[in-house]
Amino acid sequence: MRVEIVSEAQHESLIDLLCELHAYYNEGAAVSREVVREHLLGNLLAPGSTQWLVVASDGDGVVIGLAAISLVYSLVDFSPEKRRHCQLKELYVRSTNRSGGAGRALMSWVARHAMENGCYRIDWPVKASNARGISFYESLGAERVEERLGYRVCEPRIEGLARGDALLGQA
Repeated sequence: MRVEIVSEAQHESLIDLLCELHAYYNEGAAVSREVVREHLLGNLLAPGSTQWLVVASDGDGVVIGLAAISLVYSLVDFSPEKRRHCQLKELYVRSTNRSGGAGRALMSWVARHAMENGCYRIDWPVKASNARGISFYESLGAERVEERLGYRVCEPRIEGLARGDALLGQA
């Protein structure tokens, strides 16, 4: 197994993985490969993108896992040794390849990259219902951040918020 920044030769198998990831988060819904390809090349891998896409691939070069990361600076901790963080946006391993070491290899790569770039910590979200993922993260020594909750605003409420409606108590 190899873990590295995604290469152009891996784009097609990464698109397959991203289609599976979409179905995982969207209750089996399908997405066209062309839409995924456009998003991958036009946004995720575009010049100026702040995300790094790291992939685990099998002996044939087929992508079996993905980690998407960004390096960020703290707005609340200014000490040189704690101000830089690695934000893991996503860690996903193809369903047929789970428990084969790809997740651990990806997290090891992310940890090395974080350390090489002066990061004090790695943070990431996880679905509360993902018991297998939570168990995996805890097996790595990760600790649950109890004092944090996640929030989300989606359309049409994001439009109302932008107009200031939420400030007036309107939905």
